[in-house]
Amino acid sequence: VYKRQEYEIDPKNSWLIAAFEHKIPIFVPGWEDSTLGNFFIGHVISGNVKQISTVRSGLEYMRALVEWYLATSSSNTIGFFQIGGGIAGDFPICVVPLIHQDLRRDCPLWGYFCQISDSTTSYGSYSGATPNEKITWGKLGKTTPAYVIESDATIVAPLVFQYVLDLSLIH
Repeated sequence: VYKRQEYEIDPKNSWLIAAFEHKIPIFVPGWEDSTLGNFFIGHVISGNVKQISTVRSGLEYMRALVEWYLATSSSNTIGFFQIGGGIAGDFPICVVPLIHQDLRRDCPLWGYFCQISDSTTSYGSYSGATPNEKITWGKLGKTTPAYVIESDATIVAPLVFQYVLDLSLIH
């Protein structure tokens, strides 16, 4: 829950607030392997943060993602919007094969796929695997609309998010 007086930008320009208001979850896998993760652990060790469980672990995120996907995909088509590569992309897109192969349950594939990455796409690369390769892994279907935007995500993502927010205001 956010408090309207505790942010630095106009809320109408915040895609995080828009996601919250539209009940769109944002999963942040692998944050432990980042400067923010180092900063957080430093504050846990120094005692400024009292409980390490203040932030979910990667396994807790995966469980929450599976539960959300199963509940939501039963009545809605869900698209996958990936920013970057590596764990940011591999973690969440694996939810469908996890449900199919490990839980042995039915669920629809992702309804669309879009990736923003400045990484060159190549077969066998998590950071730059093409959408066609994701089909062979059971993550996307042959007819799944798929788009790859090769550019700097810090520039392109806000433009795409603003476009989507503007569309939601029209409809």
